[in-house]
Amino acid sequence: MFYRPRFVSRHLLPHLAGLFSNRRLAPDTTPPIAPKREPFRAEDWLSIPVANRSVGEVFTREQQNRGQFLTRQDRWDELAAEMAAADTARKVAPNGTPVADLLAYGARSDVIQAVEHALAEEVPANAASLTEGISGLEEVLKDHPGDAMLTAVVALTHIDVGWAWRGTGWDSIVPRLNRERCAAHFDRAADLLTPFADETRSSPFLMAARCALFAGRRIKNARIADEYERLIDLAPSNQRHMRAMGTQLLPRWFGSYEELELEARRTASRTQDIWGAGGYTWVYFDAIAMDEEACARVDVGFFVDGLRDIIKARPEQEMVNLLAAYCAVALRNGMGLDEGADFVRAQICSNDRWLIRDHMTEIHPLIWAHAADGFDNNARITSPSRFAARGRADALHVIAHLFRDEISRGLRVTFTPDGPRVEA
Repeated sequence: MFYRPRFVSRHLLPHLAGLFSNRRLAPDTTPPIAPKREPFRAEDWLSIPVANRSVGEVFTREQQNRGQFLTRQDRWDELAAEMAAADTARKVAPNGTPVADLLAYGARSDVIQAVEHALAEEVPANAASLTEGISGLEEVLKDHPGDAMLTAVVALTHIDVGWAWRGTGWDSIVPRLNRERCAAHFDRAADLLTPFADETRSSPFLMAARCALFAGRRIKNARIADEYERLIDLAPSNQRHMRAMGTQLLPRWFGSYEELELEARRTASRTQDIWGAGGYTWVYFDAIAMDEEACARVDVGFFVDGLRDIIKARPEQEMVNLLAAYCAVALRNGMGLDEGADFVRAQICSNDRWLIRDHMTEIHPLIWAHAADGFDNNARITSPSRFAARGRADALHVIAHLFRDEISRGLRVTFTPDGPRVEA
C-alpha cells in the first residue's frame, strides 16, 4: 500500500513545478473500458408462438387419464372393451399414437411409477413397493381369464418394470441382480402373451406387445424383421414401429447393417402410398442417432427425400418440430465420434434450415427437450416445467442461429401462420 501525504512542503513546490513545466506528458494508451454488453437473449429478436400443450398432447393425456381412471375404479371390463374397439378401428391420437396404447399405458401407470420411485429411493429388493402393484394386476387376470387386452396390459407392465430394473446402461455396468430381475419380468411377459398367438396376427396392439419382448429376450425361432414386418403391415401409419425395428436390427441387438439397409428399403416400398420415401427414413431414424457405423452407411439422398415426403404426408407442427429437433439437436449429439459418420450427420443436420424456415410456425418445447435426451423413453423427468423450459431454450437457440445474419443486422424475426417474417 502506498502512503499518500496530506500536504506537500512549500519548499518542494518550486522544484516540482520545474520538473514538469517543460515536459510533455505521454499520451494515455490505456484502452477505454468497453461498455457492458447485455447477454444475448433470443427472445429479444424472435417472436414465435410456444405450444406448451398441443392438441395431440392434450388428447394423449385424456386417453391416458381414461385408462388410469377405469383401472382405479376396477372397471376392467370397460377398459378391455374400449381398448379392443380402438385397436380394431385403428384409432390413433393426432400425433399418430394408437389409442389402445394410450389406454393401456394409463391403466398400468400407477404400478410403473411406484416401482420407478421405489428403485430411485433404493429400497430393498424384496420391498413390498416393488411387488404389490404387479401382483395386484396378476390377480385381475384371474377374474378375467382369456381376455387378450387385459393380459397384454399386464405383460406390458412386466416389460416396463423390467426396464426400470435394468435401466439404459450397457450390460457391463448393470448390476447382476438388476439384470436378473429384468429377465424374470420379460420371461413372465412372454408367458402371458404366448396363448394369444392367433389374436396377435390381426391386432396391432398385441403384435406391438409381442415385438416389445425382443428388446429384453430372444424368442426362439423368431426372425425379428419378419415380426416387425407383420406389425408394420397391420399399422403402416404408425412410424413408431418402423423406428423400433431399425433399432432392433442394429448389430448390437439382433441384426446387421446389411439387414438394416434391406429392411429400410423394403419398408419404404411397402409404405410408399402413405409415407413416400419416409419409410426408409423412419427405419434409420433412431438407428443412425445411436450407431456411428449405421450413420456412415445410410443413403443420405434417400434419407433426405424421406424427410421431405414425411412433411408432405404429415405437415402438422408436431411433426415439423420432431424432424427439426432431430436434425438440429438429437443427431448432432454424436458429432466428433467418427469421421465418416460426421460427414453424413452434417449433411442430414443441415436440413433443419428448410424445416424451420419453410414449415415451422410454433415451438413444441417437450419435443425439443426429448430430442436433447436422444428421445429416450426411459429418461426420468423430475420436473416437467424445467424439462419444457430447457426444450424451449434449445429451440430458440437453434432458430436464432439459423437467422443469425438477419439478427446481426438488427432485424427481428416474427413467425406467422404463413411462415417467418423479417422486419426492422
